[in-house]
Order: sequence, then structure tokens, then C-alpha cells
Amino acid sequence: MNYQEMYRSFGIDGEVLAFSEEILNDLKDRFDQIDQMAEINQLKVICAMQENRVSEACFQGSTGYGYNDLGRDTLEKVYAHVFRGEDALVRPQITCGTHALALALMSNLRPGDELLSPVGKPYDTLEEVIGIRKSRGSLREYGITYRQADLNPDGSFRYEDIRGAINERTKLVTIQRSKGYALRPSFSVVKIGELIRFIRSVKPDVIIMVDNCYGEFVEEKEPLEVGADMVVGSLIKNPGGGLSPIGGYIVGKKECVENAACRLTSPGLGREVGASLSANRSFFQGLFLAPTVTAAALKGAVFAANLYEKLGFHVIPDGRETRHDIIQAVELQSPERLIAFCKGIQAAAPVDAYVTPEPWDMPGYDAKVIMAAGAFISGSSIELSADGPLKEPYTVYFQGGLTWPHAKLGILKSLQTMKDEGLIIWK
Repeated sequence: MNYQEMYRSFGIDGEVLAFSEEILNDLKDRFDQIDQMAEINQLKVICAMQENRVSEACFQGSTGYGYNDLGRDTLEKVYAHVFRGEDALVRPQITCGTHALALALMSNLRPGDELLSPVGKPYDTLEEVIGIRKSRGSLREYGITYRQADLNPDGSFRYEDIRGAINERTKLVTIQRSKGYALRPSFSVVKIGELIRFIRSVKPDVIIMVDNCYGEFVEEKEPLEVGADMVVGSLIKNPGGGLSPIGGYIVGKKECVENAACRLTSPGLGREVGASLSANRSFFQGLFLAPTVTAAALKGAVFAANLYEKLGFHVIPDGRETRHDIIQAVELQSPERLIAFCKGIQAAAPVDAYVTPEPWDMPGYDAKVIMAAGAFISGSSIELSADGPLKEPYTVYFQGGLTWPHAKLGILKSLQTMKDEGLIIWK
């Protein structure tokens, strides 16, 4: 069976395949640049593993209290090295990215402090953590207030609004690197550095945290290298390489990380407890693969942007922009297209391909959300996935792909499904 026949067996017709090949012919230089970045970041990870003497003994897990867990403690040194931090907390007990962010905030803020977002409203699931939407156990319930400075319509920073929002109670500033469910640009590490320098000029001692989700290994530098105090993320996104079964990380200043460790477990116990069970091997191997897995996801994002842009859809980022995370947003302008796109992604999955995704009331969101993710790790968004809230402009957020061929298949299936359902004007 040849190349075209293989795609036809997945229901991809000749017209869609020919259109995709036309797009790909113009992306060779972009893909070469992505591969070069992956090579730089791969060498960075190998260097960190070698410098911290990763050995086969590190793959053994621990149970019970988890005292003297060599693998866990070495992994945290590797993460600190990779992300250029003083210390790191990398644990399976951190259940997801939202948990990691909540942990970093709750451990470094105290009653009477104020949290500031200089980049507009944070990602939906943080609204209940902060208390923007009422929720049990929020920062608001503990007397921690919140303020934000919105972005300009073009996604740039409103520096004077930020200056005006910083006051004597501003203890921590949170910067979300990726767009989340907002139709704004994701921020480069350079732009984050510019923002950090401005904030420090107004209040030098404020703690600055960067939500690093979806951005790891996309660029050569990470936010700690441009002045952040903490970077926070999920192991079922980029740094887990598709192998981490669970987990999150906090890397940065030693005091900030120690505060998080004491909140995660207990004051007096801190980082000394927390069994790794059987996760260490997956954590190490996932981190090792992360730069090339991230590169595969980036190729998928670039391909999707160029393909859907040529069909007349508004895409963020556009097909020519430099990438700062793995997420590609496509404004589909109708619920039917959003659902069809996700059906196509699901149909391309190696797991649960026979399942039809349906919108549902997902915890932490203010509208029904449809999610497509036939993943080896449940909810892993470094694997091929797509999701979006069913509200105007019915934007789908596409991300992931452990390999480039799988990302390509998913994008083609999303287009083919909309074509088969008569939901696009074919050019």
C-alpha cells in the first residue's frame, strides 16, 4: 500500500491530500528551524542529566513516606538545571497544571496580600483558584485580593495601567505565557523579560511567576533566564514528553520552591516526603524526549495555521509568525464546525478513535466545552488534542502530537470531517 492509499484508508480524499502537500511544500524552511531548536534543547537536557549524574538507580521508585528517594531528588536537580532555577519541586502528587499554579500561589501569598495579572484575565480554571468565580478554598476566602491590567487590543502590554495597579500590597505577579482560551498572542520569552524589567522598576521585591504551560522547549531560553522568580507547569504537557503519567513542576528561587513544598505536604516535612512510586523512569525518559516531542507538536501547529488560513479562517498565531507555544487557535465561527473539527481529531487517535466527542459542562469552565483527545495519558495535551468552549467565535484550540506524522493525520482528518459535512467552502 503506497502513501496515498494509506491516507485513503483513513478517509482522506485526494483533494484534501493534494491541498495539504501544496501547503507543506512551503514549510520546509520552517520545519528545519524547528528541528534546530529541538537540537539545542535536546543537548540542554542531556547536559543537565549528565551534570547531575543520572543513573539507572534513579529509575527505582519509593513507597510510604518516600524518604531518601534518589530518583525524585535527582530529577528535581535536573529540572532546576534545565530551567536555570535555584531549586525545583517535581512531583506526581501535583495532579495537573492548575494544581501546580494554585500550589505556587497559595504557598507564596498570605492574607492581606494582593495578586496581580498584568496580562488580562487568566486561564478559566484559575478563576476559581483566585476567587474571580466563587469557589470553596479560593485565595479570596483567605483574604488575598486580585487585580488585573488588561491588554491592548493587539495583545501588547498596557504599561501605565500596570504601573497604576501595583501597590504596597502587591506581593505576587502572575504572567500567563500561553493564550489559554483568549484570542491574544502568546508571549515570547523576550517579551516576558521586557514586562518583568518594567515591573521590577516599579516594585523590585515583588515575586514574579510565569505560567509556563505549553511553552517549554519552544524557545532556546526559559522565563527564569529573563528575571522570573518561578516557572510553573504540567508534566502531561511539553516537559513530560508524552510519557509522564501525572505530575507538575515548580522551578525557581529556593525560598519560593520551599514554600510550595511545605504547602504540598506539611510544614516541617516539606520536600522530604512524597513517594515517587513507579513514576521516576517515565519522568526522566519523558523529559529526555520532550524537546523532539515539542518539535513535532510545533510542526503540527504551523501546518494547521497555514492550512486553515489559506481556507480563509482567522488563525492565531498566523501562518508566518514565530511560535512561542504549541497551541494553535482557529476561529471556526460556528458550533457545527467546532464539533466537526474535534470529531476529526478524535477519529485520528490511536486510542478511543471510535468515540464521538460531545460538548459537556466541564468543571472550571463557564460554558460547555468539547474536547478531543484519544491519548495514552488521560488529558495529556502534549498528545494530539483539540478543545474549545461552545461560545462565539467558536474557536478551536489545537495542540500536541507526539510525532509529526500523527499531528499531520489529525489535521487532515479535522479538515476532511468538515468537508464531508459540508461545513467549509472548498477552494
